[in-house]
Amino acid sequence: MKRLLLVVLLALAGTGWHNLHAGEARPLAADEATEQRLIAIASELRCLVCQNESLSGSNAELANDLRREIRGLIRDGRSDAEIMEFMVSRYGDFVRYRPPLKGSTLLLWFGPGLLFVTGLTSLVIYLRRRDRAIRNTPLTAAEQQRAEALLQDRDSGQGPS
Repeated sequence: MKRLLLVVLLALAGTGWHNLHAGEARPLAADEATEQRLIAIASELRCLVCQNESLSGSNAELANDLRREIRGLIRDGRSDAEIMEFMVSRYGDFVRYRPPLKGSTLLLWFGPGLLFVTGLTSLVIYLRRRDRAIRNTPLTAAEQQRAEALLQDRDSGQGPS
């Protein structure tokens, strides 16, 4: 069994050995300035598939397509602002990591804080009501006797029975 496993591993290593020697990575754009502009623009945009990753750092197919589109717009002579406007008109303000503050993006800007304050307020109200309900509910006679028995057992050094 060990020999068979060894033969299979050697066969797999032999067939894929030439793929392990990767060459130098080629730049995706024809010139370095285009690639630098692409990186600067793409780092301001959100990957629509990953959503928490920038377009420049994503390996999703859509991210590759969008980077290719941005390269084409750069080659066409569009400014950074025009490219950003093109992306926003196509995908909405959500595509930007820092969407502009306007009526349609108020929830993006203030939603998390509003949700936090609402949750914290609800928790405080719940805890106060629970505390008030515990204080205002007297013990029944059986509960009172059980509590006194436990306190006497603790004072005498015996454990609960």
